[in-house]
Amino acid sequence: MKTIIIIIFSSLLLYGCVGVSSQGVLGTGVSIYTDPRTLGTQIDDSIMQKSLGIRIAQVNSKYIISVSTKVIDGHIFLKGTVDTVDEKILMTKLAWKIEGARSVKNNLKVKDKFSLKNEAKDLLITSQIKVALLANKKVKSVNYQINTVNQIIYIFGIAQNEEERREVINEGKQILDVKNVDATIFLVNDLSQNKK
Repeated sequence: MKTIIIIIFSSLLLYGCVGVSSQGVLGTGVSIYTDPRTLGTQIDDSIMQKSLGIRIAQVNSKYIISVSTKVIDGHIFLKGTVDTVDEKILMTKLAWKIEGARSVKNNLKVKDKFSLKNEAKDLLITSQIKVALLANKKVKSVNYQINTVNQIIYIFGIAQNEEERREVINEGKQILDVKNVDATIFLVNDLSQNKK
């Protein structure tokens, strides 16, 4: 019980260090004002994300740094690195145990030998697409979370319409050295609160 309290307290401290503009009020990567989800959906997603983070940390504290999660409308996304294939499978199982999970997309990578050159390329690619989306007036860049691993861009987010979704994917494909763009972009109309 003491361990759980320490983990919860630590995670609250870590999340509290990030500014509202970069993480949103609920820590989901999109500010409440610009997020097309209802406030209730944002809260549900935030609770799911925090619950999964706690479960992952209970398995091993090293995952607090190496594994990150994102929840959009009950869809869970895992990214980061793990040491073995078994750990990757374990993370998927933990995600599916979260109440309200509608799907799980596991983009965790099993650690290869560390390469400073590859890490630098990935960082450059991520920076380039973030700048491109920020400059593109057809895109609300705040609605997207971007990660690059081994020159593959992973994009998670919510588009206002199909044109915006295409714009985001095309911006990624135009960047030099990109092997692939793996985009999971929901349309506002596809979110659960809009399907009544």
